[in-house]
Amino acid sequence: MPAQPPPDNPSDPAGPRDPEDRLAPENPAAPSTFGDGLRLAVGTLSVFPVRPGTVDRRAGGRAMALAPLVGAALGAVAAAVLAGALLTGASPLLASLLAVGTLALLTRALHLDGLADLADGLGSGRPAGQALDIMKRSDIGPFGVVTLVFVLGAQAAALAEASAAGHGPVALVAACVAGRLAITWACREGVPAARPGGLGALVAGTVRRGPALAATALCLAGLAVLSLAHHTGSLDLLAASGSASDRRHADHSPADQGGEDPPGVGEEADELVVRFENWVEPCPGPSCPPGPGLVVEDSGPSAFLVEGLLGGAPFPLLLAGLPFALVAGLLAASALRRRAVRRLGGVTGDVLGALAETAAAAALVACALLW
Repeated sequence: MPAQPPPDNPSDPAGPRDPEDRLAPENPAAPSTFGDGLRLAVGTLSVFPVRPGTVDRRAGGRAMALAPLVGAALGAVAAAVLAGALLTGASPLLASLLAVGTLALLTRALHLDGLADLADGLGSGRPAGQALDIMKRSDIGPFGVVTLVFVLGAQAAALAEASAAGHGPVALVAACVAGRLAITWACREGVPAARPGGLGALVAGTVRRGPALAATALCLAGLAVLSLAHHTGSLDLLAASGSASDRRHADHSPADQGGEDPPGVGEEADELVVRFENWVEPCPGPSCPPGPGLVVEDSGPSAFLVEGLLGGAPFPLLLAGLPFALVAGLLAASALRRRAVRRLGGVTGDVLGALAETAAAAALVACALLW
């Protein structure tokens, strides 16, 4: 009679140590529901306590399709921490470190642990079976340490850059959504599990292409609306932190001129004045703007919107800023996923965690470079 494998013992350093790794496919008497999938998504991807429901592959597919929703919730909490720290006078770097640390707490650092384990497994250069054994160990090797330092440093530095420009909270939400959407695509049909058992076996290949595309479209649309609301002033996340948009409008504020209206502004102070120069023909008079382009004179949200559409910061760039960051995160995660599947034969819980952190870091870097 063949020897039976030892029971899953959390104290065993060679055994699964992550709660998500002990999620194995079950054979429940009743099929899972949508609520079971949502509870599985929240319980697996966050520290928020939820009542366990039926756990099967159908619930796993729903959970991975709903992963971006959990990411948005995590991003909102971390963004509130970031904005609060900035409003109390903390430097962008310190506030960013607090926000990144908050995300680690909200996820029980499981994604970071998966990132370190995957780095050790891939960096070992061993065959797939031995690399998977390395990833199951409780210790972290040099590849894992260096990767953690680099990715966390990139996240904090890029978030600090975005915060200094006044876009930190929305960039953080976009990064969290990108990280969880990367998990959705990693669990699509055709992507195998690297080993039987664990989270990888439960969710690998459970997300159909249609739900994955629908989740992506909703994420892109939601981030476009968030980007537009932020840049038009509908979101006042950094009212007291000296954001770029606040400084722009402060230059035209009547309060800066002793409470008196600027010359030439009367009852029509809110009326938008647009002057073109050198668009059709050279400006003939001395009152022309100093350079070619468009001048918008108004301090309201409508003026800022039109200014972005026709001049200054291009409106399409404002609208597509966060969606572009989402795409950048997905591309980075896709490259890492292909590498992991080629080397390990499929995905595991560690691979999914590594994809989330990689996509989030790439999205934050994209936001820092774009804005």
